[in-house]
Amino acid sequence: MVARISLFLPFYLGHVNCYLIKTADGFVLIDTGGTNQRQKLLRQLASCQCSPGKLRLIILTHGDFDHSGNAAYLREHFGGRIAMSPLDQGMIEHRDLTYNRKGTPHFAKPFLPWIYVFGKSDQFIPDIPLYDGTDLTSEGFSATVYSIPGHTKGSVAVLTIGGDLFCGDLLVCRNRVVMNTLLDDREDATASIRKLRNLPAHMVYPGHGKPFPMNDFTKEHF
Repeated sequence: MVARISLFLPFYLGHVNCYLIKTADGFVLIDTGGTNQRQKLLRQLASCQCSPGKLRLIILTHGDFDHSGNAAYLREHFGGRIAMSPLDQGMIEHRDLTYNRKGTPHFAKPFLPWIYVFGKSDQFIPDIPLYDGTDLTSEGFSATVYSIPGHTKGSVAVLTIGGDLFCGDLLVCRNRVVMNTLLDDREDATASIRKLRNLPAHMVYPGHGKPFPMNDFTKEHF
């Protein structure tokens, strides 16, 4: 069971997706939304019977604060361990979305804290480092991690044994499936697109926009 939790971004910038997955002994949450929607996230978790003590794992597809903003809070109050790529950890450590990122205009840096609130209490050190090929079975989640740099250097995708592919912000789907225009490195993103096309997925769950069948992705030309 995959439950999509869609949360508003500040200043009418759209929505961000979190995905709650029921496992044999609890829940896995992929991405956590921003701090501005924490109460809505908690209500959605409660509606899915995900209460404190039942969240086993928090997977972050990348370090952007609209995806990582509630991770520290959830770990403290729900007990789930945080997993993310070390390549994006600098954003969390320095509270800076432009850290080690050439694709984000640095003239925007002074405005980002007003858009994405991420305080000292929201910082964290991940419990589980994610690398290309990381097997999450030992964490109670039958899934494999794939490195997909492009949007950020530490972006990862997660493919479950059942064929559900969580791709973070590499792809977005509104009216159609497209590559995200907000990129750290376009060549890396193009290579990551090719990598995802070869995975045995059935459904794709993006960080922004609606989930879509894998066939809708493979037929698009980027």
